[in-house]
Amino acid sequence: MKLSVLGFFCFFFAPSLCRVPSETHVKTEPEHASTPPRGWNSYDSFCWTISEEEFLQNAEIVSNRLKPHGYEFVVVDYLWYRRKVEGAYTDSLGFDVIDEWGRPIPDPGRWPSSKGGKGFSEVAKKVHGMGLKFGIHVMRGISLQAFNANTPILDTVKGSAYVDSGRQWRAKDIGVKERACAWMSHGFMSVNTKLEAGRAFLRSLYLQYAEWGVDFVKHDCVFGDDLDVEEITFVSEVLRKLDRPIIYSLSPGTSVTPAMAKEVSGLVNMYRITGDDWDTWRDVLSHFDITRDFSTAKMIGAKGLLGRSWPDLDMLPLGWLTDPGSNEGPHRTSNLNLDEQRTQITLWAMAKSPLMFGGDFPYITSRRRCRSKEKVLLQDLAEGGMLGIRALGLITCKDPKANGWSTKALDQDLEQICWKEKSESKFEEPPCLYKRKPLMASGVEMIYNKQYEGTLHLLESDGMEFCLDASPRRRLTSKEFGGGSFSPCKWDANQMWELNVTGSLVNSYSGLCATVDLLKVDAGSNELRSWIATGRRGEIYLAIFNLNPKKTVISTNIADIGKVFPWKNMKGASCKYHEIWSGKSGVTKQMISIAVEKHGCSLFVLTCD
Repeated sequence: MKLSVLGFFCFFFAPSLCRVPSETHVKTEPEHASTPPRGWNSYDSFCWTISEEEFLQNAEIVSNRLKPHGYEFVVVDYLWYRRKVEGAYTDSLGFDVIDEWGRPIPDPGRWPSSKGGKGFSEVAKKVHGMGLKFGIHVMRGISLQAFNANTPILDTVKGSAYVDSGRQWRAKDIGVKERACAWMSHGFMSVNTKLEAGRAFLRSLYLQYAEWGVDFVKHDCVFGDDLDVEEITFVSEVLRKLDRPIIYSLSPGTSVTPAMAKEVSGLVNMYRITGDDWDTWRDVLSHFDITRDFSTAKMIGAKGLLGRSWPDLDMLPLGWLTDPGSNEGPHRTSNLNLDEQRTQITLWAMAKSPLMFGGDFPYITSRRRCRSKEKVLLQDLAEGGMLGIRALGLITCKDPKANGWSTKALDQDLEQICWKEKSESKFEEPPCLYKRKPLMASGVEMIYNKQYEGTLHLLESDGMEFCLDASPRRRLTSKEFGGGSFSPCKWDANQMWELNVTGSLVNSYSGLCATVDLLKVDAGSNELRSWIATGRRGEIYLAIFNLNPKKTVISTNIADIGKVFPWKNMKGASCKYHEIWSGKSGVTKQMISIAVEKHGCSLFVLTCD
């Protein structure tokens, strides 16, 4: 299916909420990501284990079957540098292949063409020869393995080790160990972008990717709960100065709001707005409200890095898949039924999300899996009885809703930090946490003590050594609430908080502020939704979604559709319609009515006189 739509959301029974597009885009030169990128990504089908042979097999099928429909990117997802040997998994330490400068390079066991220092250049050439573009996944900052090895930093101008102020700079000079990626703490950490040596390391990474022939970079653990604006900003500057285009994508998008996205959307070309999307109905359902919010905020197709930027709803988990955190490749089909799959692809297309197919095409099978740890949600901060489930949320500190915390003294030496917003119930106490100065670990340099001066650890209860983490310790799916959890207290920026005089509670890891929200379970699961838009030739696209757990007959008046487009005179208009999924066609002047299966959708293309 190929759609050309303007992504402006409309509730089916409230067309007055729709917004009419007013912006006219005038092309003066080729734009990066002028339309939402389309392609294939290896994560949903191979997790981290894909080989060169398997990747090129899928690329060839994309070239032969999907390229005519606008699919042009093939992307290797994460850990392409990890050796596939016993003991290696998603957060293992010491199994990565790095060069003398501490930069990840492809595992030659899985990517044999990378031998001899070629990196991904040979793979990129083959992909380009298929008429496609080549993409890779990268993590934040520098790896813990490079940090522990204290590798030197490459000066890309001189082609030798980076020297400044009379000394050679190394990984331990730039790595910020207490800002390790929350869900891959043995993998990667932030680098200090305030240091020229830190910027030199990041520059050396992305210049190498450009030398390999990379066309697309998916940058992980820098957005949402893991926000690192400084690194995003610098990487964007490096990519802007290249003599060849590289599409810049951010991931994941847990807890993302339009306000948070506006801080970085102009620096990138696409950015995730949910956690990982997997093949469950609850994952699909979780995308309806967030797409509405980003559409009404006019974020779809907004200004981006040397072109446009697009809110990204994540890969499409269709076809032959693996499992989250798996140590092997595809071994099962998608759990979504046909109606749910149609609902997903229709919502993604109408919302103008990038379309990245996630399934394996050659249907290579395997059945080994690895275990993953369960996350403990911060569900109840209240000391008293709980009538609703409250959970920690993270938002941009520019949002006035962040200023809701205050200090409560219990005695001379004991204080709490409490969320002061009143509960709807007079019997519910405000959520509170116990505060304590962080205990500095042995061997930590005083420079870090000064850097985090004034920060606090927040404990669930007095005397317990479990502190509040701002960002989850594992990757979340889109149906899971972002919020915090408790883990043993340590010298970790993810557990360091600062209470400002404005009442905002700022986390040192992401720079985001904490709020307490009422956690709604399965919100919106018994509803009808729709999205209406116009195409390039003036046709009208009407998508109707049945989120109910039963088949439902849905009707709409042609006159009501006309209210969305005041420049179109729909009164008494005769409309030809074609429903994409059923193939039914007809002519109507008054009403469209159709029975939609549970969790299903209908997509009408209307041409009205």
